[in-house]
Amino acid sequence: MDELVKKISGLGLPGILFVIATAASGGSVAAVVAMLSSLGGPLGLLGGLGLLGLVGVLGEYIAGFGIENVLKLIYTERSKTESVRFLLKEIQELPISDELKLKLKHHISPVVVTEPDQGPFPRTVEIVDEEPLT
Repeated sequence: MDELVKKISGLGLPGILFVIATAASGGSVAAVVAMLSSLGGPLGLLGGLGLLGLVGVLGEYIAGFGIENVLKLIYTERSKTESVRFLLKEIQELPISDELKLKLKHHISPVVVTEPDQGPFPRTVEIVDEEPLT
């Protein structure tokens, strides 16, 4: 068992996902192959295995930079080609904390709020005509 655990832990996050998928399928090889094939889309089983590899690479980057920074970079890039309104709606539907949603929304669409005592106000200016001193 220790050997198996060491080998799976060496795979990182993809290994964990594979173990979860295997456990969910009841250990059925056909079910695991079907799951990997469905993940792979048109590329089938090889695509599914490739996707597990991609998840591993993404997991390393996310661990290194933090999920908030990675998501901010992704949404900054997407906001160049997609509607900010669409992205804000998408962020609202993400399964993340409300605090992170607010940070992401503010990042792609910052709102400047001015307090009532900070903005310019109409002022009364009095012009006094003084006579020159002699």
